[in-house]
Amino acid sequence: MAARAQVGRIGGRVLAGVGVLWGAATLSFLALHATAGDAALATVAGDGANPTQAVLERVRQDYGLDLPLHRQYLNYLGNLLTGDLGESYQQRISVTRAIGEQLGPTVALALSAALLALVLAVTVAVFTAGRRRWVRSTASGAEVVLASFPTFVLGLLLLIVFSFRTGWFPVSGNDGFAALVLPAVTLALPIAAVLAQVLRAELEDVLEQPFILTARTRGMRDTAVRLRHALRHALIQIVTMSGYMIGTLLGGAVITETLFVRRGVGQLMLTAVTTKDIPLVLGVVLFAAAVYVVVNLVVDIVYGLVDPRVVTA
Repeated sequence: MAARAQVGRIGGRVLAGVGVLWGAATLSFLALHATAGDAALATVAGDGANPTQAVLERVRQDYGLDLPLHRQYLNYLGNLLTGDLGESYQQRISVTRAIGEQLGPTVALALSAALLALVLAVTVAVFTAGRRRWVRSTASGAEVVLASFPTFVLGLLLLIVFSFRTGWFPVSGNDGFAALVLPAVTLALPIAAVLAQVLRAELEDVLEQPFILTARTRGMRDTAVRLRHALRHALIQIVTMSGYMIGTLLGGAVITETLFVRRGVGQLMLTAVTTKDIPLVLGVVLFAAAVYVVVNLVVDIVYGLVDPRVVTA
């Protein structure tokens, strides 16, 4: 019975995910075609070029831009069903290849930031939960400040202190571990601040439970009680926050890669928007939506396995 409920729940989430992808593709398509201007002109007008009308008509025919909007939309959806995201107007390569070439640096940045955020959040929450009021207030105040900082402001402050003044880390680029540190810290600190607040509140609830008192009466030290018993029960809140974390990482990657002049999907997205490269913008939006959907689906499955009550509720 529970297995059937789990399968039904996963099936519902998959259908919802398909709906999210369709909505992202449709809204992005309509928004870009309503605001992007003449895509044919943007495609061939770089470097001071002055294309003739014949050249523009040829570009429109090549990319199907001369078709009615509904025909372009249906062709776009049909291509999506076959896994074809189209060809970049500017780079003259497939959108899949363009994203694949920039994916590595973004994945390295996102994973580094996520790992750093988790370590910071767990460490701060474990050692401040249930402590004296001034300790919790100080930690909570610092977390609110960090969570409120715009990403580009935080990145600029880190650049001024650790690059321009001390020279400890490079200002920009993708070369080596040192170039990854400041971008990862810029992305990680606001996420860590939010996670630490959520985790501390959950830990303080768990620390009041009877089984914690039983562990203490057996002579177990406070740190061991927090790490072995309280943290294990509180971590489920971190699992439920994974969707928020992925969304923040994807959004923050665009700003961080631009600020630190790093290669990556975020930088690719920004360039595509400024050059009106419609297929590339649509491809990156769909890629980001797909990552978000997959991560939330995995979180739902894991959550159901960890706490079967959510399946039968």
